[in-house]
Amino acid sequence: MNSSESLASVTFTVYGSLRLNNAALLICISVLYVAGLCINLFLLLVVCMESGLHRPMYVLLVNLCLSGVMGSSSVCPHIITHLFADREATLSGCLTQVFFINVYSGCIFCILALMAYDRYVSICAPLLYHSLMTPAKVRLMLLLLYSGLGSSSAVQVLLTSRLRLCRHRVDKLVCDSLVVANLSCENTPLINVFGLCCAVCWIMFPCFLVIVSYVHIFMVVLKSSRASQMKGLQTLTPHLLTFINFSVASFFGVIYNRLSHRVPEATRPAAGIPVDEER
Repeated sequence: MNSSESLASVTFTVYGSLRLNNAALLICISVLYVAGLCINLFLLLVVCMESGLHRPMYVLLVNLCLSGVMGSSSVCPHIITHLFADREATLSGCLTQVFFINVYSGCIFCILALMAYDRYVSICAPLLYHSLMTPAKVRLMLLLLYSGLGSSSAVQVLLTSRLRLCRHRVDKLVCDSLVVANLSCENTPLINVFGLCCAVCWIMFPCFLVIVSYVHIFMVVLKSSRASQMKGLQTLTPHLLTFINFSVASFFGVIYNRLSHRVPEATRPAAGIPVDEER
């Protein structure tokens, strides 16, 4: 991608259809963003200051909070900026957002899978817990996770940046690799295949691990006493609800991204500009 292409602008037309509600959305998103930052940073501070919480589950929880900060910071300031004034972004800025959104999505699923594994070992093999979930092994797993996600996201951004764009209008709130690929003048089978491989490695496989872990956990819990069952459910429910919530949201997000370009333009909200006008 040369300098002129990296400075090419991308216009987010969807914000034109929200102009009557811009003020309310701006306030709502800003409040939620600041509140999310404060909560995540507060949890991070508590875990770091309390030595009794320096255990694998809380280390993973800290990384989950940091992933949340990264994800919200890669999306919310972008939306706030476009709601407030400018609806354009450079292609390089769009690709930067793609990188961090990809890392964030993979981090959430993989960390939830590591947390499920932690619970599996602690409940199904408690005598092996301190040998399997040592601080060194947890750090190694997180290092491999971030290295792999960073590398795969960088490759995906590199492949996307090589595309020549014929269109510059986007009807989404944020950028993702599929959005940029749909603006190109050519077919993108390599990017589609690579994106599918990344989704399998960083989303579908961790989901499979979470499901398998919880099947084994519930089989053990159901064989225990009533009191142990209640205690186990209280421990597992927050993590399981978080996993289900994020999985459902991601599923509908993927369906929307994959199918929205097939929706007839006449059925889409008016963006205040002609739909056939291109930069």
